[in-house]
Amino acid sequence: MKVTDHIKEANGKSLFSFEIVPPVKGQNIQKLYDNIDPLMEFKPKFIDVTTSREEYVYIEKGNGLLERKMTRMRPGTVGICASLMHKYDVDTVPHVLCGGFTKEETEYVLVDLQYLGIDNLVALRGDSMKHESQFVPCEGGNNYAVDLVKQINRMNEGKFLNETVEMDTKPDFCIGVAGYPEKHFEAPSLDSDLLRLKEKVDAGADYVVTQMFFDNKKYFEFVEAAKNIGITVPIIPGIKPIAVERHLQILPKVFSLDLPLALEKAVLDCKGDKQAIRQVGIEWAIEQSKELMAAGAPTVHYYSMGKSDNIVKIAREVF
Repeated sequence: MKVTDHIKEANGKSLFSFEIVPPVKGQNIQKLYDNIDPLMEFKPKFIDVTTSREEYVYIEKGNGLLERKMTRMRPGTVGICASLMHKYDVDTVPHVLCGGFTKEETEYVLVDLQYLGIDNLVALRGDSMKHESQFVPCEGGNNYAVDLVKQINRMNEGKFLNETVEMDTKPDFCIGVAGYPEKHFEAPSLDSDLLRLKEKVDAGADYVVTQMFFDNKKYFEFVEAAKNIGITVPIIPGIKPIAVERHLQILPKVFSLDLPLALEKAVLDCKGDKQAIRQVGIEWAIEQSKELMAAGAPTVHYYSMGKSDNIVKIAREVF
């Protein structure tokens, strides 16, 4: 079932959803299940599964020599999605990237998703590789998320890349895209970033899920600004609870966002007490969630990042 259909069926009630990260290559999936199990109490309508792009690893060859190899440290997004659907009877939303994938490879992923009955996906450009100063698409790949949305939408119309194929049943993917209440770090301005978002919606995106934010005012202003330029699809807020003190430095740097002074002060007042800091993050996210739900957010989407205990505590207070 499509994410947008779940939202329509809710009749204005905010849904609960969350995002997980695939295990590192070689790890058992059971740890992932152990983190998801407690969250099923809150009846999520869909679960997002991230996709990692390729990266370089260095293998010791002896005599001080290193060999550089390309690998994916967290493969298995499509398989995990199928597994979660089977185990929990819940819709899954794989992330599909431009970075690291040719258009042909993307087409194969889309075919696999159709075979598995996966109706939803999130189309993302993806990050640059660690050694790159800026994003560089792979040869034969999509340059931007809008190009990826167009490719997916063409498949929804029954059009493959390089050949005409008679299709018994056309796919009908529900396409999510990313939005940035505090703008993407590469965008010259929030206004120009909103125009890029509108391009993705005009190309066929069905809903937007935002980057994490810690000040709801930023989300409300973002939604209003999006409506003012003609973006009418659902905009789902993404929430991540602060969990450790180093998040005060890491999150603004990595995700180009502001942390409210009151939140920063509350964390610093814990004086390094890990449990106290985690509780501050939980309480802040509870208040964010309540306000978002009162304002009619279609879904409150949580970035769990592989651990669920704090998400469980938040959800028990608001769902």
